[in-house]
Amino acid sequence: MVSAVVMGLSQTVTRERLFEPLRARLGGKETWLGYLVSCPYCISHTFAFVLVPLTGTYAIDVALAPGWGASLLRWFLSAVLVTVIAAFLRVAFWFVDEQQALVRKEKQLVESKAAQQREESGARPNGASD
Repeated sequence: MVSAVVMGLSQTVTRERLFEPLRARLGGKETWLGYLVSCPYCISHTFAFVLVPLTGTYAIDVALAPGWGASLLRWFLSAVLVTVIAAFLRVAFWFVDEQQALVRKEKQLVESKAAQQREESGARPNGASD
């Protein structure tokens, strides 16, 4: 679930019009920070690093003695795992989105052809046929 949230947040920040001014202000893909907020995979890490401890989603345990090193490694590896799963979800989302775009294009093509046929049939003089 956290991976789905990370995917959704990263998609929104990096692709949607709402955040376009932020991306532009940070330099788009021409600067390091601008690239960070323009790349869905890159910003997914940031969201995962924040959300893993907030949600307690520690999916990977480490075999180190308890302490700050083990906790840090557990947090880091769990966040990377959440990011990787989010990347797979983003690919699935892309396929669904592309399929919907193809359906919309096909519908527009059919409507355009129908309008063109109506235009041609209305422009013919009475009694004319092919």
